[in-house]
Amino acid sequence: MKKTLIYIMLILVFSAFQSATHEAEYIPVNNDSFGLGEEVVYKMNFGVFTVGKGKIKIHPTIHNVNYRGCYRIDIWGKTSGMVDWLAQVDDNWGAYVDTAALVPHIEYRRLKEGNYRRNEIVKFDHSTDNIEVKLVDKNTGKFKEPMYYAAPDNVRSILSGLLYMRSLSLDTVNVGDTLNIDGFFEDSFYDMDIIYDGKGKLKTKAGNFNAIKLVPVVPDNKIFNGENSITAWFSDDKNRIPLKVEADMFIGSAGVEIISFKGLRNPVNAYME
Repeated sequence: MKKTLIYIMLILVFSAFQSATHEAEYIPVNNDSFGLGEEVVYKMNFGVFTVGKGKIKIHPTIHNVNYRGCYRIDIWGKTSGMVDWLAQVDDNWGAYVDTAALVPHIEYRRLKEGNYRRNEIVKFDHSTDNIEVKLVDKNTGKFKEPMYYAAPDNVRSILSGLLYMRSLSLDTVNVGDTLNIDGFFEDSFYDMDIIYDGKGKLKTKAGNFNAIKLVPVVPDNKIFNGENSITAWFSDDKNRIPLKVEADMFIGSAGVEIISFKGLRNPVNAYME
């Protein structure tokens, strides 16, 4: 459980989105969904128990990285209460994402999950299609020798992939259609299919939302129970904020659900009971 809570929030975007082959170094992406200063807070649950909180924040200022304007986005996930004594999780994922092309320039992870530690910085060089991954040695506290990977054009990371997905239009997608994602995570490239499962209504502590439902096809593994074991809901409006994720695992059910938000770019598409 301790190594799955923060990942569940991001399971739909396990790392990179890859744009089609092109000549230009950066392809502008039309974004009407999010902006500076957005914050969304979630509760994390295991079964019927709330075991912690998470937050997604887009910082309120533009940062300059590689001579490009960038959003800085962070995600935090932390256990609380009795769970903290048994399986403490205190994770932070962050990235500097190009404001025009929604590709990453830098991504970092600082993970504390029980006795497990991972501290890494990933740099994306889009002029050479090269990824550099630097890990901190948990014994010395210093960076190990970097690892390098040849990347597809305009490769995207976990957090830039989340932002990019929110910018996509689903107007021409039908129920049952499959979206394909090409990804890079830690040291591997992979493909993932996501099934568009239509629209519905979702009641949460943050309000009642009209929602879009997505179901990723999960490969065989020792954590999730079947290929359709994860379901996610995003707001059915221009914000396209993640609302809820449910996962059926071999050890039980887990998930995250929105409890508050502020700084959204667009009005929320809520419904009245």
